Amino acid sequence: MRALVADPAAPAKLRLDEVPEPDHGPVLLDVHHISLNHGEIAFAGRLAPGTVHGYDAAGVVVRAAEGSPPAGARVIAFGAGAWAERMAVNADAVAEVPAAVDLADAAALPMAGLTALRTLRTAPILGKRVLITGASGGVGRFAVQLAAIGGAHVIAQANRQDGLAELGAHEVVADLAGVRPVDLVLDNVGGRLLVDAWRLLKPGGSVQNIGWTSGEPAVFEPYSIFSIGPSKSFNTFGDVTAPAADLSTLAELLAAGRISPEVGWRGSWERLDEAAEALLQRRVSGKAVLDVRG
Repeated sequence: MRALVADPAAPAKLRLDEVPEPDHGPVLLDVHHISLNHGEIAFAGRLAPGTVHGYDAAGVVVRAAEGSPPAGARVIAFGAGAWAERMAVNADAVAEVPAAVDLADAAALPMAGLTALRTLRTAPILGKRVLITGASGGVGRFAVQLAAIGGAHVIAQANRQDGLAELGAHEVVADLAGVRPVDLVLDNVGGRLLVDAWRLLKPGGSVQNIGWTSGEPAVFEPYSIFSIGPSKSFNTFGDVTAPAADLSTLAELLAAGRISPEVGWRGSWERLDEAAEALLQRRVSGKAVLDVRG
C-alpha cells in the first residue's frame, strides 16, 4: 500500500512510498481522506526515516472488533500511522460518521476537534470569558465554535480574522491590547502573546498551552507569574486517550450543522508539498484535507 512516510531529504520531510499493510490493531480501515495538522508537518523531520506519519483519517471499516463500528461503516479515526491507504487502530479510537456528513469534512475533526473539545472541558465556561490565541488555525476555529456553543464570551485573537465572528467569536482582535481580563486561555501561539495572555488571566483561571506556532520563547519577568488570590495555573495539553466518544460528539455536532469543518485547503495527497507549504506559511484558514481515494 502507499503511505506518507518521513523523509528528511524531501521538501515537506515526507514522501509517498510503498509500505507493508499494518499488521497490528484490532480495527482495520480503508482510508479515503486524511487531514494535516501544523505540528505534524513542522515536526515531520524529527521522525525516523520511513515512519508512516499522521493521526487523522476518515474511511470505511474493513475489519471490525468488539466495541467498534461494523465492517462497511463510514468512520473517523485518531491514531498513529493514519496517512496511508490502510490504517490499524484501536476500537476506542474510531467513531461512526453520520450519513449526512461528507467523509472529507469528517477527516478534519479528530486531532483539532478533540484538542479544542477537551481543553474547553478543563473549566466551566458558561458565562465565562474565554480567550483563544491563534484562532484562525484548525484547533482555534473549532475552539471558537465549541466555546460559543458552551455559552462562553469568546475572544478570538488572530492575524487572519476572516470568518471568526461568523463562527461565534464575540470579539476578534489582532493583539491583546485593550482586552479585558479572562477566565480561560487556549493558547496556540506561545512567545510574547502567551506572556500577554497570562497577564490577562483572572485569579483562579488557567492557560491551556496547546501549540507554539510562533516558535519564539515566552519570557516572564521576575515575580510576574505571582498573584494574590486563588491560584492561576499553566497547563500543557496532550490527552488523546480513548477518543471514540468525543469523536462521536464532534461528528454529531457536524451532522446537526452546529459546527463547521473549516476545511481551508483540499486536494489529492499527491499534492502534499503544496498543502504542507500552505500550512507552514499560515495560508490555510482551518484544516488541510487530502484525498487518498477518489
